[in-house]
Amino acid sequence: MKNAVVALSLAAVLASPALGQTDEALVRSALEAAPAERRDGATVLSADGQRTLQRGTNDLICLAPDASAESFSAACYHTSMDPYMARGRELKREGVADPGERNRLRWEEADAGTLAMPETPATLYVLYGPKEVWNPATGAVDGADIRWVVYTPWATAESTGLSEMPVPGGPWLMFPGTAGAHIMIMPPAE
Repeated sequence: MKNAVVALSLAAVLASPALGQTDEALVRSALEAAPAERRDGATVLSADGQRTLQRGTNDLICLAPDASAESFSAACYHTSMDPYMARGRELKREGVADPGERNRLRWEEADAGTLAMPETPATLYVLYGPKEVWNPATGAVDGADIRWVVYTPWATAESTGLSEMPVPGGPWLMFPGTAGAHIMIMPPAE
C-alpha cells in the first residue's frame, strides 16, 4: 500500500507543470503569440497538445511554451491547421524526432488525402527567443521575436509570385509545391 501511495504521488508530481508554474501562467505566455484582439477567445493547449488549459470561443488554437525546452517558443494557429499540427505532435510522441521526417510523413498523408489541410490560407503566429525572455512562474514574456507563417498548401512561386529565397523582413515561400508550403514573414529581430 505504501508503495502504491508513493507511486501515485510521484506520478502526480511528474504530470504537473514545472515547479512554480501554473496553468494560468502558461496560458498568459501562450496568448502572447496571438494578435491582441484574438487572445480572449483562443483555445490554449499544453506544449504537447495533451491538455486543454483554456477552452476558447474563436478559431485560434495556441500552444503553451515547453518549460523543458532549451529556448522559448509559443505559437498560435487557425483551427483549420489543427489536423496538421496535431499529427506533427503525434509523430513526435511516437518517436519521430527529426522535424524533416515528421514533415515528409505529414506531406505524404496530405497528398494521399488522409490528412486534412486548410482549404484557404491559414496563419501560424510564433513567438520565440532565448529562455531568458520568459518568466515561467508569471507567464510574462519580454523581448521575444515573432514570425508569421501563412500556410498555403501546394503553393508554388508560380502560383503566388513569391520568391523561394528568404527575404529579410519580407515574405517568401518555404517548401513550395508541398502540403506544407507556407509564406514566411520574419520581421528583423529586436
